[in-house]
Formats: sequence, structure tokens, C-alpha cells
Amino acid sequence: MKLFLRDQWPFAAFFLVQLILLIMIFAMDGYWNESLMIYVMFLSVFFAGAFLAIRYLSHRAIYQRLSKPVESLEELTQTYGNSPLCRAMDDISQEQYRLYKEQLHAYENKQRDHTTFIQQWVHQMKTPISVIHLLLQNEDDPTAESVREEVDRIKRGLETVLYIARLDRFEQDFLIEPVTLRSLVQNVLAENKRLFIRNQVYPEVKVDESWRVESDDKWLAFVLNQLLTNAVRYSAGKSNKVTIRAYERGAHAILEVQDYGIGIPSEDIRRVFKPYFTGENGRKYPESTGMGLYLVKEICGRLHHGVEMESEVGEGTTVRIVLSAVVPTLQESKIAES
Repeated sequence: MKLFLRDQWPFAAFFLVQLILLIMIFAMDGYWNESLMIYVMFLSVFFAGAFLAIRYLSHRAIYQRLSKPVESLEELTQTYGNSPLCRAMDDISQEQYRLYKEQLHAYENKQRDHTTFIQQWVHQMKTPISVIHLLLQNEDDPTAESVREEVDRIKRGLETVLYIARLDRFEQDFLIEPVTLRSLVQNVLAENKRLFIRNQVYPEVKVDESWRVESDDKWLAFVLNQLLTNAVRYSAGKSNKVTIRAYERGAHAILEVQDYGIGIPSEDIRRVFKPYFTGENGRKYPESTGMGLYLVKEICGRLHHGVEMESEVGEGTTVRIVLSAVVPTLQESKIAES
């Protein structure tokens, strides 16, 4: 109603000015009959009010639609009414919705093609990397070790690219099932064995073998891999230990990665989960991309896991993944502190 009144006030103002002018003209011409003038004014106001009421009722759907925000795309396909203006609005809305669907479909196809290309390219790159690993398997000289280090770095980069591409189709690429935390941690540590040895940092695992959580094994392994890579990178040269532990907190299981490295400045803590943010540590370590913790946050959010971080400069960083536990297992198990 408010929008209708704002829309029609010029008409009302014009009508009143016109009515006053007519009365003045009759008065100046010497024709003045008070009863007749009141009757004419009443009829004019009555018919003008009736016109506005009919106009509002016939276009009410339009004004109501324009007065509130659109909450769903389906609202665009709802009809406005049977008046010529309403039918014209219906045609425009239907055409806009059709164009939107076409553009969205074209964008989805383009994005799908891009994702497919990235995935195929990553898998093709893995083949020569595997060949290089095999060629260097029996080589122990420093040059071969340097090549292995660079190959590992390329491999981690390819994995990051692959998982970034898969994020767009996450709903089609995950399976929630019971995951044994100890096995998950051991598998990720085995994949990063050379990274730990090369940086002279060694893992301390405090995860009970019977602990299980509801998650996706593949995506959770990638998250843990990102956390361990960061922990090793920022611990090298300062500390020789990274601790991976699991424990119960209320109705949840906590998977925690703690390093004793350089830590993160307090002013950077709130932004470390933003894409491409590297902060002060990124200037000290040029290989930082700013995507690792962003992916951790995104993946955990889509898996309905929480992420917590604590850090102190010079003391180290602790990252916790808050997981939904398989309740019987958690209640019957205790963490192994060894």
C-alpha cells in the first residue's frame, strides 16, 4: 500500500489542483451555488477514489511483489494478475527467468568443462612424476635428493589444484562413513615421510586405534595433509616435533595438530582462512600460497566439521578439527597418551 500511495501521489496532486481551478473558474464567472459545488466536489472525489481503489486492486500483486525482497527464484515465475499491465509484467518476468536459466546453464557447462580439464591435466602430470620417482629410487646423491624434494613440492601443488577444482562439485564427490582416525593419521604421515625427514621434524601421534568419526576419508585426509605440511614448514629449524592427538570434548571428537614453530602474529589470526592470504609468515616463506588453510576451512565447513586455531609467536600453532563422533566408540575409548 505504501508503494502504491507513493506511486499515485502525483495523480492525486494533479486531481486536487484541477478541482480547485475548476471551482475558481466557476466563481470568477459569477456562477456560485454552494450546494451544487459541494455535490460536484463529492462526485469528483468519489470517482477519483473509486478509480484509485480499482487500480490498486488490479495491480496489488505488482505492488506487493515490489515491496518485499525476492526470497526464491520461483517467485519470479508467479503470475501478477489479469490486467494488461500484470500480463506484461508476467511476460517480462518469464523472459528474464528463461534468460537467467540459459546463462546459468551455460556457466555450469563452462565450469564443468574447466573442472574436467583441470582433473585430467593433474592426472596426466602425475604419470611423469611417478616415473621420476622411480628413476630416482636408487639414487642417493644430493642432486637426486634435491630433485625428489622439488618433485614432492610439485605433487603437493597438483593435489591442491585438484582439490580446489573438486570443491565446485563437492556434493557429488564425498561419502560420509565411519573413519578410523589412527589409520587416517598413519596414512597421511606415510605420504609425507620424506617431508618430515628432510626438515628433521618428527611426528608424535596420540590417537587411539579404536577412535572413529563420521566423515569422508579422502577429504579429511587432505585437510590433515594441509595442516601437517604447514606444521612442518613453520617448525623446521626451530623445533623437531609435531604432535597429532585426538580427544573427546563433549559430544565431539577433536583431531588436533600442534607444532612448536614460529607461530602466527595475532593480527593475522583472523584472516588466515581467507583465500590467498599469506600474512607476515608468507613474506618469510615465499612458497606459501595462502590457499592451504582456506581449503581446510572450506572443506570442513562442507563436511559440517568445525575448525579452531590458537597461535603465539615464537611458541607455535595449534589447529583443531571438531568432528562428529561415532558415539559408542567415543564413550568406550580413551586416548592413548604414548
